[in-house]
Amino acid sequence: MGRRSRKRGGSERSPAAGEQSAPTRPDAAARRRARLDEAPKPPWAPVPLTELCIFVGIVLIAVALLGGGQRALLIGFGLALVLIATLELCLREHFAGYRSHSVLIAACTAVILALPLALLTGLPKVPLLAAAALIFGVLWWLLRTLFRSRSGGMSWRA
Repeated sequence: MGRRSRKRGGSERSPAAGEQSAPTRPDAAARRRARLDEAPKPPWAPVPLTELCIFVGIVLIAVALLGGGQRALLIGFGLALVLIATLELCLREHFAGYRSHSVLIAACTAVILALPLALLTGLPKVPLLAAAALIFGVLWWLLRTLFRSRSGGMSWRA
């Protein structure tokens, strides 16, 4: 006991020169953790523009909270800078298949579409929330499918 039986006979048929066997699992590069040196480079690669925008946005918010000039304006510009830079980074990483940001991108898109409608029109809030939830769900599914195709079959990657 303890010995496993082997099939005796011919060896397994290998695919012909032009054929490829269907991959059952993602390749090794997609399975392992994403490394920093694999991150997609921005078009302005040597200049850390995204990081500088986030830093300036945080400084503007801090100045506003510590009692500087026009608080609402500083907080608005600070939040806008941080949001734009963060979304740019998320979109670049997601569409390159580096890291999945499906939930964040879908949520920001739903909020960006629903918030002006809620503030500028007199539409009831329940249908707006339902529309935002529908937009979020559809975008999340589409973005996850896109990431899976770009990352070699992985639905998320840390």
